[in-house]
Amino acid sequence: MKPDSTAQPLSSTQPSPHAGPPQPSKPPAGPPLPGRYKRYATWMIFIVVLVACSIHTDATPYQLIVGLPEMGKLLGEMFPPDWSYLPTIWKPMLETIQIAIVGTTLGAILAIPVALLCAYNVMPRKLISLPMRTILNLVRTIPDLLFASIFVAVFGIGPFAGMLALLFFSFGIIAKLTFEAIEAIDPGPLEAMTAVGASRIQVIAFGVVPQALPYFVSYLLYTFEVNVRAASVLGLVGAGGIGLLLDRSLGLFRYDRASIIILLTLVIVLAIDYGSNLLRRKLL
Repeated sequence: MKPDSTAQPLSSTQPSPHAGPPQPSKPPAGPPLPGRYKRYATWMIFIVVLVACSIHTDATPYQLIVGLPEMGKLLGEMFPPDWSYLPTIWKPMLETIQIAIVGTTLGAILAIPVALLCAYNVMPRKLISLPMRTILNLVRTIPDLLFASIFVAVFGIGPFAGMLALLFFSFGIIAKLTFEAIEAIDPGPLEAMTAVGASRIQVIAFGVVPQALPYFVSYLLYTFEVNVRAASVLGLVGAGGIGLLLDRSLGLFRYDRASIIILLTLVIVLAIDYGSNLLRRKLL
């Protein structure tokens, strides 16, 4: 009898009848040992640095436990607040908000051209952008309290020195964040406008500004919130605002009056934060 010519040969993929049970697949290998050791070494270095810094600055749990009773005494002297002192602090608090508004606005206006000059995609000439970045880094190096102390020594005690301190502080923050946002915008529209012969001013006005404007508004509102808090402290060095009364209350050990100043500042900051969030949603 001839074999059936239509029978198909055994495929190489079919298991052999004499083959054993299928072997389980091996689990995926973990990270290579050198990478794992590098990760462990990084964590060990971080922990060692953290512990060393804590020891040298006396930032230990023992110091916290020892200071808790004194903190309790201070809180006990702050409550209840002296509510009769509230009418006295309304005018300085309003002055604090005005200092923050003027300083933030003028600082933001000065930050716009500097941010454009610092961005490499707008100003590719490093002979201009690098010196502007150096000046910006120098301004951001000086804290607002040091600015306030300098301007108080120059212009005398009063809100004008505080306004100038917040002006430079706002200028440094907004210009830094804005030029980084400008460098991260989509380059497609800029290249298309340059290809059709648009001038540098037109590229900035119609290609850069529409993309960077939402970020600029967000940074402006954030800086204003920070400046309200900062303006409350600048009075400690004579730069006007509610800080003058806060320094006087602490110097006279009237912690009940200091607590009402802190509570009013907290309410003002929360209201500004809520209002800026609403404004940010509508504008952005």
